[in-house]
Amino acid sequence: MKFLNVEIKAHCNQPQWVEQQLLKAKADYKGIDHQIDTYFHIPEGRLKLREGAIENALIFYQRPNQKTAKPSLITYHKTSQEANSLKSVLNDALSTKVIVDKQRKIFFIDNVKFHIDEVMGLGSFVEIEAIDYNNDIGEETLQKQCEYYIEYLNIQSQDLVTVSYSDLLLLE
Repeated sequence: MKFLNVEIKAHCNQPQWVEQQLLKAKADYKGIDHQIDTYFHIPEGRLKLREGAIENALIFYQRPNQKTAKPSLITYHKTSQEANSLKSVLNDALSTKVIVDKQRKIFFIDNVKFHIDEVMGLGSFVEIEAIDYNNDIGEETLQKQCEYYIEYLNIQSQDLVTVSYSDLLLLE
């Protein structure tokens, strides 16, 4: 499956407040997922194998590193919870670049997905992902949705993060 995604990531000093705001907005809470994202060395873009109790997928994406809401072209393949053999093949072929270990609370409001993350070694974050699964919403609307929720959740520009968790961990 391929789709367009516009997203932001930000440091989050008040994850409980963000959760309350999402619930006040009638967000659909999907649960807490302990996710292990294994990133692999590839020449361009990012390739990760996500292993969790709720979400399991092989994900390839390309997106610019910027503070503002950033568009990503995503290729997504659902996997089973038992992805050990796939991980072994990918590691043998490409080698592991970095592993991101996080506890993630997942919420949805329509096509917009929210994550409240506690990332091992990095701290607390909030992510907003406006997703166009069927290519019928368009990037401009996704951008507006992201901007609306940035304001709604009172996310400050100095808290926005330009890079992925994998990049942050590699900088440590």
